[in-house]
Amino acid sequence: MYVTLINEKTVKGIRVRTKNADEMSPDTSKISGLWHRFYRDIAPTLSKEASILGVYCNYESDFTGEFDVMAGSDMIKGDGAVDSVTIKGGQYLVFEGNGSMPQTVIDTWSKIWEYFGSDNPEYTRAYTTDFESYKSDSKIQIFIAIE
Repeated sequence: MYVTLINEKTVKGIRVRTKNADEMSPDTSKISGLWHRFYRDIAPTLSKEASILGVYCNYESDFTGEFDVMAGSDMIKGDGAVDSVTIKGGQYLVFEGNGSMPQTVIDTWSKIWEYFGSDNPEYTRAYTTDFESYKSDSKIQIFIAIE
């Protein structure tokens, strides 16, 4: 993991509102369905240069509260049936994962929760905007906004 500075950018896509407790059960999970819709309806229209991003924002509180998740890209044109969100500029702690999707995403988030749940982590989450950047079919970077 390492710290990087991110410039503000806008991402367009589709979103849901959820909470981590709901994501633990297939009966209440919304994120997997969101990504299914994204890859079915939006991804086929994107160029090969488009970045695929998952954005977490509008946090109710911390990791226990509700938040929005957007499956999107920085290269979606037009406004047809898509929302937009601005990734806030600032410092982000970057976690990387490699392996089969979606398991590598789950494993990388587990590392994030372990880090921030440890005694006295070096950095504090800002709970503004966090995002996943899908680098390939097997590589992800997750950017966590820090104070």
